Amino acid sequence: MKRQKRDMYARAFKRGYLAGVSGKPKDSCPIEQAEVRQEWLNGWREGRTDNWEGMTGVSGIHKLSNVTSA
Repeated sequence: MKRQKRDMYARAFKRGYLAGVSGKPKDSCPIEQAEVRQEWLNGWREGRTDNWEGMTGVSGIHKLSNVTSA
């Protein structure tokens, strides 16, 4: 079993972050479980903040390695 599949919270955070950076609305959260959904929303908020601060593309590449390593 892959490590990525075992840690639902880190995976949800990462997917939420990537959704936030790409500008998707928070209503697009596909997760039903309350705790995992909260992690997705935390990632989405951080991603939206980075998007608003202009940390997309090349300027945000240093941030992406921290998110995808989990």
